[in-house]
Amino acid sequence: MAAPKKLRVGIFSFTGDEGCVITLLEALNYKFFEWKDKIDIVYARTLRSKNDASNLDLAFVEGAISAPAEEAKLREIRANSKVVVAIGTCAINGLPSAQRNNFPDGLKKEIQPLVQKLGQFERMKAPTEVVKVDEQVPGCPMLETGFVQVVEKYIAQMEVG
Repeated sequence: MAAPKKLRVGIFSFTGDEGCVITLLEALNYKFFEWKDKIDIVYARTLRSKNDASNLDLAFVEGAISAPAEEAKLREIRANSKVVVAIGTCAINGLPSAQRNNFPDGLKKEIQPLVQKLGQFERMKAPTEVVKVDEQVPGCPMLETGFVQVVEKYIAQMEVG
């Protein structure tokens, strides 16, 4: 008898404080036993030493995109995921991480050497500006109930389909 199908889930952090990942871990405190036979977290830098970002059912992304390498990684995630979910304000509109986009010109000039040294874009981007995002969970950090609703929506779809 074949093992029951599990959703392949990836959790990815870009430029931000990783508050949404902390919220996600908090949700697992009470959802783990309910979800353990339904989801397989195959990529999560904070949970695993070996990660696999291929053939994902759900990819959760947090943080703003600040550099070309992050943009390339996000495009790769999109290409390898059935559903991409932006979690938190940084992933939805770039803020607060992208505050520097709105700095006065003098301050932008002052930080320019650091931006160049770090290989960052002149203007930070939200993941929603870079790739198609299928779902959004707002908040800073994301709303735990919104995250749980999204996961349970796709668990239900998997069980029906």
